[in-house]
Amino acid sequence: MPWGLRGLRAVNGIVRLALQIDLAYDVGPGGADFIFNVHAAHTARQVVAAEQLRITPPLAWTLHADPVSGNRSLRLQAGPGPLQVSYSATVDLRHHRADPDALPEVPIAQLPPEVLGYLYPSRYCQSDRLLKLAAGAFGHLPRGWRRAQAICEWVQQRVSFTPNSSNGNTSAVDTLIEQVGVCRDFAHLMIALCRAVNLPARFATGTDYGADPVLGPPDFHAYVEVYLGAHWYIFDPSGTATPMGFVRFGTGRDAADVAFATLFGPVRTQAPLIRTQALVDDAQGLVLPRHEAMALSTDGAPG
Repeated sequence: MPWGLRGLRAVNGIVRLALQIDLAYDVGPGGADFIFNVHAAHTARQVVAAEQLRITPPLAWTLHADPVSGNRSLRLQAGPGPLQVSYSATVDLRHHRADPDALPEVPIAQLPPEVLGYLYPSRYCQSDRLLKLAAGAFGHLPRGWRRAQAICEWVQQRVSFTPNSSNGNTSAVDTLIEQVGVCRDFAHLMIALCRAVNLPARFATGTDYGADPVLGPPDFHAYVEVYLGAHWYIFDPSGTATPMGFVRFGTGRDAADVAFATLFGPVRTQAPLIRTQALVDDAQGLVLPRHEAMALSTDGAPG
């Protein structure tokens, strides 16, 4: 075993998750258009083994897959009345694992072109307003995974997870001032601070697994991926879930790029119903998601 891996607890095996997502709406006069981001993304190490989409009443729909990110967006148009959208899937996660201490930051001159956009400020992640703070708090730290983890922990220590404490206009700067938020707010603040020290970081959406029951039932979850070495590695600044059990739906600059539902027209929404179950089978190498010390990514070559 390489020296850098001694003392790390590696959990090998496949995480197989069964998802069920039920969305319900009441569409008003004139009808409405919908764009959903609730399909599990196709990545090298996140394999959608089976899936089913059910729309009631039956409607025409289209599904677009982005060839770079793997994001899949569902589009449909509904007339007045009730609308139900149900998505179920079985997803296999075969994580790429790495020794955190062996993950370097990539010099800007060597970043792939598709990564460069995640260095810049965006609507909810105003990194240009946090340059002085980030330089003072993190500029002196050794560059690499440990610096990204220090930012993650700094956000976790200063922001309290408080349901219904923010809204669709809350930005990273707002969260820094108010020191309360939900998972999307933790993610925006961490991303802004990472970009302020030239660490490419992006917003990721999906479902959680193993969240603290006091925080409510399983829900959509927002987290962070930071580009280190040659992969995007997972960080959960909210600290409310188990990263090994995240199923990725979409990635973008911030929440504006990958909202789970975008509505155009008069629509009343009901709370989503989300169920996640881990399927365990020793014979097949299927394991429960758990916290571990290795850095995890669902990008990279299959294996």
